[in-house]
Amino acid sequence: MEVEPVTVTTPRPLRRAVMTQAWRELTFLHWPVEPDRVAGLLPPGTAPDTLDGTTYVGLVPFRMRRVWRVPYLGTFPETNVRLYSVDARGRRGVVFRSLDASRLLPVLVARLGVRLPYIWSSMRIGYEGDVVTYATHRRRDGPSSRVRVLPGAPIAEPSELEHFLTARWGLHVSWHGRTLYVPNEHPSWPLHRAELLDLQDGLLAAAGVPGPAEPPVSVLWSPGVSVRFGLPLTR
Repeated sequence: MEVEPVTVTTPRPLRRAVMTQAWRELTFLHWPVEPDRVAGLLPPGTAPDTLDGTTYVGLVPFRMRRVWRVPYLGTFPETNVRLYSVDARGRRGVVFRSLDASRLLPVLVARLGVRLPYIWSSMRIGYEGDVVTYATHRRRDGPSSRVRVLPGAPIAEPSELEHFLTARWGLHVSWHGRTLYVPNEHPSWPLHRAELLDLQDGLLAAAGVPGPAEPPVSVLWSPGVSVRFGLPLTR
């Protein structure tokens, strides 16, 4: 199998978009993990995507902005736990192990429509000067997460690892016994260095992936991008 190269923009431009979103104020935290430890968590027909024999697990809090004109439904905080995948056609993607969001209706639509593992949670994003705090707490005494970061200078030339972790042009998801590939496209990421000031997290372990025993090997921040999604593909 020939795996597609990592590119800063999509290698498969969309002919038609079926949904548009904006991802804003993102922090990317990543830890290395042995591929064998997470292979069983991926949809059928996919395998862990690796860089130099290592794959990664990400914790990514951000602010979601959908195209809906109702602020309550269209803008809300979200935190996802994600793994990195590749399918038999060599398409690199993301597999979401959990997506915590603070709006019930979008959670229900995503769970029922595309079977993404969304969870209705209490969330907020706060600022103290330049410091950004993301707080997530699942309802009914579920796990929580608290991330505090200090965004820094823009990255003029991201490293190979930083491209690998952020330049993803689709997601793999199990859907009624099949594995779908949902393509997306957006401009290249405007990435910044960031300092992790505090991390208290239970979402990684709850998603079945190794918890953060060590500090993350990559801490990035981005003001965000606008994203277009195409129709799900079954092959």
